[in-house]
Amino acid sequence: MNENEWLAERFEAERSHLRAVAFRMLGSLSEADDAVQESWLRLSRSGAGGVDNLGGWLTTIVARVCLNMLRTRNSRREESLDARAPGFAFVDAAGTDPEHEAVIADSVGLALLVVLETLSPAERLAFVLHDTFAVPFDEIAPIVGRTSAAARQLASRARRRVRGSAVVPAVDLARQRKVVDAFIAASRSGDMKALLAVLDPDVVLRVDAAAVPQGSSRELRGAATVAQGALAFSARSRFAQPALVNGAVGVVMAPRGRLFGVGVLTIRADRILVMDLVADPDRLARIELAVLAD
Repeated sequence: MNENEWLAERFEAERSHLRAVAFRMLGSLSEADDAVQESWLRLSRSGAGGVDNLGGWLTTIVARVCLNMLRTRNSRREESLDARAPGFAFVDAAGTDPEHEAVIADSVGLALLVVLETLSPAERLAFVLHDTFAVPFDEIAPIVGRTSAAARQLASRARRRVRGSAVVPAVDLARQRKVVDAFIAASRSGDMKALLAVLDPDVVLRVDAAAVPQGSSRELRGAATVAQGALAFSARSRFAQPALVNGAVGVVMAPRGRLFGVGVLTIRADRILVMDLVADPDRLARIELAVLAD
């Protein structure tokens, strides 16, 4: 076996780990695969001479590649949001398998991927490498160009954003979570009776202009009407996941981990009283999102 074959074999042994790191960093399988491929190109060009821990070296390389990709992503993200069609018309990127990517995103946690998108590139890298893959801060520091102490602070700030801060007691969060879980499950299964059980008789559903096609009603009132509206969108409810929204339990709509809408809920007596569906990018940017503890 020559050196190139040996390197290729060692790289393949690390590929799944590198892909996992890149996906959590980037939130996209296609971009993660690009980052992994770039890592291979760098390895094949430089070789592994003097590298004692190839796995750690490759993790550092893929992290650097991902960091560069995150830093140049802002303009592309703005373009994709502006080009989005009304009514949550999800457009899949060329060359990706949306169903497979949805499964991967769900296994990581859609709400987590959404919250990670709100972090700065350096915060995201420090949090993912340390909290998910146990990379020491001494190794993270040179990747982000900071001291070890500063890298620790980056991860700490990211951790606070991911966890958020609830504005209601834990016992009420648990009750809200139960209601939201029941609503999502009923929407997915098309169960009208179960929907009516979690909706207040006087429930109001309000949606912004970015969430529905032009000319469609933006406000629905009454449990039966709102339930019918939810059933009409049952196919899209598979993208819905509970999350901490402005300190209370709400819903994020995140196909393949990309945030396209948020449901801000008011829950009274274990029933949903008000549902505000937000899809406008400017309004979404002002909403505080965090991951709900299991």
